[in-house]
Amino acid sequence: MKDKTNTHPPAGKAGEVKLQRIASIDIVRALTMVLMIFVNDQWTLKDIPAWIGHVERGVDGIGLADVVFPAFLFIVGLSLPYAVANRRKKGENDWQIIRHVILRSLALIVMGVFLVNGETYNAEATGMIRPLWYPLCCLAFIMIWNSFPSSANKYFVMASRITGITALIILAVIYRGGAGDNIYRFAPQWWGILGLIGWAYLVSGLITVLSRNSFYIILTGWAFFCILSMVSKAGLIPHNVILDAIPGAIRGGTLTGLTMGGVLTSMIFRHFVERKDNLRLTLTLVLFSVFLIILSIITRPYWGLAKLGATPAWLFLCSALTILTFTIVYWIGDVSGKYKWFSFIKPAGTATLLCYLVPYFAYSVRSLLNLRLPEVLVTGGIGLFKSFLFTMLCVMITGVLIRLGVRLRL
Repeated sequence: MKDKTNTHPPAGKAGEVKLQRIASIDIVRALTMVLMIFVNDQWTLKDIPAWIGHVERGVDGIGLADVVFPAFLFIVGLSLPYAVANRRKKGENDWQIIRHVILRSLALIVMGVFLVNGETYNAEATGMIRPLWYPLCCLAFIMIWNSFPSSANKYFVMASRITGITALIILAVIYRGGAGDNIYRFAPQWWGILGLIGWAYLVSGLITVLSRNSFYIILTGWAFFCILSMVSKAGLIPHNVILDAIPGAIRGGTLTGLTMGGVLTSMIFRHFVERKDNLRLTLTLVLFSVFLIILSIITRPYWGLAKLGATPAWLFLCSALTILTFTIVYWIGDVSGKYKWFSFIKPAGTATLLCYLVPYFAYSVRSLLNLRLPEVLVTGGIGLFKSFLFTMLCVMITGVLIRLGVRLRL
């Protein structure tokens, strides 16, 4: 439930509901998406610093790429209280908001599963060249979930969504993955980045709606999933049919703990912002971050610090880093009014999901045209600059698509 945030919204027309907007949330979301596209492009490079990429499974430590996904999960939670409040201002009741949370979670999970299956796609067994899988999936996503203007022909909108759904069904039916003698059909091999976000968002969204702005319920929810993360890593969760049926993104505690941490931080943030007490807000968020870093240090000897292990230390440290980043951006963007400094990446913060999908189209075009850059452009520092330019190109394309009326409504 993405909340387009800005503390300086344009004046609304008479009778319009004015929604509360915080510029820094959009800015941090945009920065995170930009960083996500940048680190995801590192597979095209060579001879770059190891700290930029992911740390291998089983290794105690994290690289730059390992802090991006948790930051995004945290920001999802950071936006939730504002998004729920804004829907209530528009007259929606709890059931309508819960319905939105469920449908959005389902959409993210569906997208995540389709994108994940592309990782093990077998073109020969499927009967379709590999570069077509991702653009066809992403085009179907847009056809189903695009936010059409109210003036759009309802039959056109219906036809678009039916076509998109039909396309996904056909793709799922014809799909074959694997290699050699191990060929398998379409299935949730794992939930993918979007799917994991979907599950964490589902739980955090429901808690946020049902808590009715109760700080103590949100605090309890965050503490529960943090403790669950430790209990899970300690191997204390028994295996049985009921518990094993709960998706790992929820059962493991860590990912939902990140999102709930964002919700908790948002509750703290709203409390002080409403009182225009930025100094106490900053002190509280810094102390909260220090507390989380201490928790990370305490838990690291037991389960390590690792993204691929989804360890408690990773949960606490990445939460702290995101809070500190958000605090700095808040002072720059909202308090100092310099939010326009970040206008060049604005599309990544206001159409984040669309921006996330753009690289899938770009890589497919590259593969179809068999484009290869000179080795000097994909090596070392020059290669990193190439990835930065690619990231900015994806943001720019997102901005163009927005102006053309393409905007996912999730």
